[in-house]
Amino acid sequence: MCAIVGVYGDENASQIAYYALFAMQHRGQESSGISSADGKRIHLIKKRGLVTEVFKQDDLDLLSGSCAIGHNRYSTAGKDSVLDAQPVFAKYKLGAISIAHNGNLTNKYEVRDELIEKGAIFQTEMDTENIVHLIAKSAKSKLKARIKDMLSKIEGAYCLVIQSRSKMFVVRDRFGIRPLSLGKLKSGGYIVASETCAFDLVGAEFVRDVEPGEMLIFEENKEPKSVMIFEADYHPCAFEYIYFARPDSIIDGKTVYNMRLEMGKQLAKETPAKIDLVLPVPDSGVAAAKGYADGMGVPFEMGIVRNHYVGRTFIEPSQEIRDLKVKLKLSPIKDMIKGKRVAIVDDSLVRGTTSKQIVRMLKDAGAVEVHMRIASPEIKFPCRYGIDTATKTELISSYKTPEEIAEYIEADSLGFLSIDGLKASLGDDREYSLVSFDGKYFAGGNENSPGCSAY
Repeated sequence: MCAIVGVYGDENASQIAYYALFAMQHRGQESSGISSADGKRIHLIKKRGLVTEVFKQDDLDLLSGSCAIGHNRYSTAGKDSVLDAQPVFAKYKLGAISIAHNGNLTNKYEVRDELIEKGAIFQTEMDTENIVHLIAKSAKSKLKARIKDMLSKIEGAYCLVIQSRSKMFVVRDRFGIRPLSLGKLKSGGYIVASETCAFDLVGAEFVRDVEPGEMLIFEENKEPKSVMIFEADYHPCAFEYIYFARPDSIIDGKTVYNMRLEMGKQLAKETPAKIDLVLPVPDSGVAAAKGYADGMGVPFEMGIVRNHYVGRTFIEPSQEIRDLKVKLKLSPIKDMIKGKRVAIVDDSLVRGTTSKQIVRMLKDAGAVEVHMRIASPEIKFPCRYGIDTATKTELISSYKTPEEIAEYIEADSLGFLSIDGLKASLGDDREYSLVSFDGKYFAGGNENSPGCSAY
């Protein structure tokens, strides 16, 4: 997951990066950081916490320069500590660099072991630190060549923003698994960000998506230069549409909200139920629930109130915190629910613990029947490209049938969107990565060595 941003050619670069990270807070809540470059040196501030907690105006004033890169952290590799916050800064032979990375490197340990064998010293468990060492140890004379050298040695999912004292380099892996877009600022400068919702907040005009396998180079008084590093083998992650991205973001020309609406309508065709109303699990299940209600021809109601001052449960690092936060986060409107047969729609079901608490909460509120509907297929396999499901034992669908899960979560019925239904909702113009659902890994991976599937 994670959010990255890069701003180039604007004297308020750090301010713009701050607001972009604020717009993408949903992609990571553990830490935030911004580094800026003024042509002479790189300035860096990063801490644990939300964007608004990490940065105050005094901090942004210190981050001077017309280039800034930033990162919101969601840990899939490394630990929740300030050392694992990004951007990662280092001094090396050519000067100084700062790097922000979204994704997971699938050959992290092979590269790391080889670097250690050659004398590299690591301070974190992050795969991003591999990237820094590979650039620093390259024998190439220019940073651009060193970056290309580094890219030839890493595998997996990555969107990178690399900052020197005067330039900015942006790279997207050849699979395009994680989203990355280019925008034009009113000042004439440029911005790249994980999601287009960041552009809306800072008033940037969407230009295009960064192509899979592409590197963009930003230099003073020049238009961005595009270099194709790899031949594209495009497999965008379906989870961006299902869960990760904000509903108002546009990914690969498709509005996320509309895709979720289609998933809900398809879910109604595949798993209907005799119900009186449809409720979403707020906020990520709202669009799919609206689609399900439209497909069923029954009322859609916001019958569960969310406390927006409590963070998202899926990305919290420990199960104990997840359990507590469900109770703090969601509250049913009892008068609306009492005596009704309700369908509760969520975007996905991972461990089942949150769903169980929600079903129990609705029955305690007086619902006579609770039918759980999931607007994505059963998650049976771990994905190593940036989703926090490290092992199959964490995935309830990997060892229980839908009927057994329904019994476990105490629902009257449980229905998932089929894989074919997901494909129909997303369209057949792309081969979306689906490893979490079908376990068909590509790029030489398997469920024990990172990979991703596609249809």
